[in-house]
Amino acid sequence: MMTHTITASGQVEPALRVVNKQEHADPLRECVRIALRDYFERLDGHGASSLYQLVIREVEQPLFESVMEHTGGNQTRAAALLGISRSTLRKKLALYQID
Repeated sequence: MMTHTITASGQVEPALRVVNKQEHADPLRECVRIALRDYFERLDGHGASSLYQLVIREVEQPLFESVMEHTGGNQTRAAALLGISRSTLRKKLALYQID
């Protein structure tokens, strides 16, 4: 069963999928859901804070690394692919120290 995502512009696109070692494809959102469930279980009753920032950092850095690799380091293409300005892309690359 193929899952789709509706973009901000209203376009329908296939959802990102992650392939695990058993060659099964899982939607990226399901992988995030599982990771968060595991995170909460490991808290073992202890409190957590700044979860939003934690998740954004954990997802954003590999996103930018992967896109830069995919575009061969071309910032114009990377920004277009991500749907952000080149200025924002450069700020994120500097934040995560991505060359």
